Amino acid sequence: MKNFSPNLSKESHFFKFHGNVAGVDEAGVGPLAGPVVAAAVVLDVNKISRAGKRRGWWSGVKDSKMLSAKKREEFAREIYKNALSVGIAHASVEEIDRLNILRARLLAMKRAVESLKTVPGFVLIDGNKKIPGIDFPHEAIVKGDMKVLSIACASILAKVTRDGICGRLHKAYPEYGFDKHKGYPTKMHFARLKQFGPCAVHRKSFSPVKILLEDLGETFSYVNSTIIK
Repeated sequence: MKNFSPNLSKESHFFKFHGNVAGVDEAGVGPLAGPVVAAAVVLDVNKISRAGKRRGWWSGVKDSKMLSAKKREEFAREIYKNALSVGIAHASVEEIDRLNILRARLLAMKRAVESLKTVPGFVLIDGNKKIPGIDFPHEAIVKGDMKVLSIACASILAKVTRDGICGRLHKAYPEYGFDKHKGYPTKMHFARLKQFGPCAVHRKSFSPVKILLEDLGETFSYVNSTIIK
């Protein structure tokens, strides 16, 4: 796999005309359970640019999928410590089932941007969809988490946050192994779903869960619980 290194060129360009720039990404579109989590990150463009070729905390930042869990956690600590502002938000399982996952993803992103304490002049979004209803000029960038430093940082925070939520879901539903598969459709997850049936944090609108619920019939009821924030 090509070794992608996100850089600050996009942020630097828009910083000249708009001021602070936020990068936005999410984690949790594909899983069968749990919320979708979004993060927005405003980096200190001037400080990083002045560093030039000197190695700083941002050296080695990549799309979260290209990093180990340990490295993601290490970078997350540095991002929280050094970013001008960070916003984290999620869309719940209920919202995913009601709106569909793509609209819930954009809703989580919108909430993350709106939670920033440093108001951005421009927003850079991972993917090919703009965020409806935000009051900032913005651009969607395909594979932005591999190209744009602030988006890569957002991808790390979104992933670390969602993994933490899945760890807490594991404590509430230990039989499903959420701490291992994080809700994704793995063999282990499918096996546990067949054995125990879906729980309250499974996405009822996703085909594997929907089909299983139909097979179980109307007599099936969820274990009462709420998503742990």
